[in-house]
Amino acid sequence: MTRGHPTGPTGPVIGRALQLLDAFDPQHRELSLSELARRAHMPLSTAHRLMHELCAWGAVERGDDGLYRIGLRLWELGSLAPRGPGLREVALPYLEDLSRSTGENSQLAVRVGMELVFVERLAGSGAVPVLTRVGGRFALTATGVGLVLLAHAPVEVQEEVLGGPFERYTSKTVTDPTQLRRMLADVRSKGFSVSDRQVTMDALSVGAPIRDARDEVVAAVSLVVHHGSATPRALAWLVRTSAQAISRALPG
Repeated sequence: MTRGHPTGPTGPVIGRALQLLDAFDPQHRELSLSELARRAHMPLSTAHRLMHELCAWGAVERGDDGLYRIGLRLWELGSLAPRGPGLREVALPYLEDLSRSTGENSQLAVRVGMELVFVERLAGSGAVPVLTRVGGRFALTATGVGLVLLAHAPVEVQEEVLGGPFERYTSKTVTDPTQLRRMLADVRSKGFSVSDRQVTMDALSVGAPIRDARDEVVAAVSLVVHHGSATPRALAWLVRTSAQAISRALPG
């Protein structure tokens, strides 16, 4: 997924520091100073000064090979996010039950802006391979959890997402806004979502909403199974039951 920079190259110091941190992604976990400057669109001298400060604070670390990596200080701060680990701790036993009982993948995600972020993913003994990872971002229109989160997002978020562009993962990925609107209406009326071979051609995902004490959808849970191994309706009962249990367990 592409991410926008918080400011232009001549923006405030904090914005430029965030640009440097944003240069890291799953495909670029280790970067040289020149690579960081290029990816963050800033002069090498500016990148050098800011990386020195980020290293001193612990946001990044510089190895003996001269490459920079994300530092543990950011992980420590990330663990304080209430929508991440707090939600994960409550949901984990139910995700474990889903994976254990089916041998497949169970996933937990929240919406962040126009994308989703996976908070947890557990793989059962015979789980189908998936493209998702914990902490990774994904399109709201393609996955089971994404369709749930988009269906219950504010109208302005839905309209912006449905305005495109849409990322196509397989020949089954739905990119037609009219069809997506029908799918989102079905999610709201039926209480679960179905993503059939939209991300990989061998996977079927069924998702359900997790609600807080005010009945607002704050997250989504899903099962991702081998395509053809079970019907969406049979999976929906399992997923909805787990989502309801997680909802009841959330603190008020």
